Amino acid sequence: MSESTVPGTDRFDTLTSWHADWTGLRVAVLGLGVTGFAAADTLAELGADVLVLASPGPDERFDLLMVLGVPFVQADLRTVPAELVAQHPDVIIVSPGFHPDHPLLLWAAEQGVPVWGDIELAWRLRDKVGVPAEWMLVTGTNGKTTTVQLTATMLAAHGSRVAPCGNIGVPVLDAIRDPQGWDVLVVELSSYQLHHLPHSGPGALKPWASLCLNIADDHLDWHGSAEAYRAAKATVYLNTAVACVYNTADAATLTMVQNADVQEGARAIGFGLGVPGPSELGIVDGIVCDRAFLEDRFERALELTTVPHLVAAGLGAPHVIMDVLAASALARSFGVLPATIHTALETFHLDAHRIETVAIGDGVEWIDDSKATNPHAADASLAAYESVVWLVGGLLKGVDIDALVLKHVGRLRGAIIIGVDRLELRRAFARHAPDLTVFEIDADDTEQVMAQAVRLAAELAREGDTVLLAPAAASMDQFESYAERGRLFNQAVHDFLGR
Repeated sequence: MSESTVPGTDRFDTLTSWHADWTGLRVAVLGLGVTGFAAADTLAELGADVLVLASPGPDERFDLLMVLGVPFVQADLRTVPAELVAQHPDVIIVSPGFHPDHPLLLWAAEQGVPVWGDIELAWRLRDKVGVPAEWMLVTGTNGKTTTVQLTATMLAAHGSRVAPCGNIGVPVLDAIRDPQGWDVLVVELSSYQLHHLPHSGPGALKPWASLCLNIADDHLDWHGSAEAYRAAKATVYLNTAVACVYNTADAATLTMVQNADVQEGARAIGFGLGVPGPSELGIVDGIVCDRAFLEDRFERALELTTVPHLVAAGLGAPHVIMDVLAASALARSFGVLPATIHTALETFHLDAHRIETVAIGDGVEWIDDSKATNPHAADASLAAYESVVWLVGGLLKGVDIDALVLKHVGRLRGAIIIGVDRLELRRAFARHAPDLTVFEIDADDTEQVMAQAVRLAAELAREGDTVLLAPAAASMDQFESYAERGRLFNQAVHDFLGR
């Protein structure tokens, strides 16, 4: 049971509305990233007594806190600041970056102080503007952002007021405070955010629909074990009202649905690249179709689009088609018509840094998939190409890279290792591809990493090859984000090709 399911006083049972009395509630907010600032800003608006604790560093958000009149402490948070002890907080709002065994969270547990994430706080406050929006929850190891965007595009084409939010970059707390209001929030959730969600009680989410796209080991350094990571992901299905969407090719997601405590009447809806069975979406002879949301069980499957149409729209990679199927299942659960889904897909474009073609020169295609921040994502990306010069490496987050290297050595022309966690990659290539040409870049200057990588990749590539940036690792060792990593790769490719 999460610590946030056990209220410290009866007052917490009443804090389930924007219009409840939040004044004077002593709240400590840990972290001043996007979600931390949104929580502090929201709670200050509600009249709570807020204290923000964050690591020292230049950040314009500290200036904004001063404008808001919110006190803050910049301190080494590896120990419990005296200001936190003196505040005697009623509740702590934790940002996703704080590990479960962080000293401040251990202190909160010892003191019996409830810990909420920003998602629980937003759920409690969801009625600020009119009738609360329905929530659709999306998680998974790979493909979350694309699926959230696809779902939102389909719902918008249906005429719904929809906001993609959560881990996609827009805090849910900002979405629920938007004065125009929404019909649906499509919420991307990381395993960090799911970890802090209560299973029951006044803060427990009750989504319209929920989805886990896939599961592979990731963020083990944060969760401590693969079992804890999977348990966090499984939380997405709890209390779902209408549709629990799962991946027919990933048995773990079906097990999660089967074991979840959901609302009466909720259905399990599968999706996959094969021929769909009842209550599934899939593909028949190149037609993407729905056998789940039919008027009656004798009705033929409904056509949503075709694989050639998806290929023409730049959505033809197998893992992207899976995202399309998953998003379609969520949209169909809300009544979006097949023809509307077809139209929405014709105008949809993938985000930058997601299997993005940067350039084609001398018969070599340069692909930016900097968003492939774990082995599962890199696996899907590598599988889409026949002959690859692979740019790989960064922060591996405690994940074993060996199986990924073994699986794809047959398609590799060569490899270029970047980032700080290079040792495990070197060992994996030595074990499974001792004759493969592997370059290693130890450049400390971030601006030079991609320039060197591109020059070396060009030496290895032959006509018909793909140079693929699919790092299978996080970016924060050498770059501000996966976006900066991808941008610098794009720049280096264009500089090298003289375009």
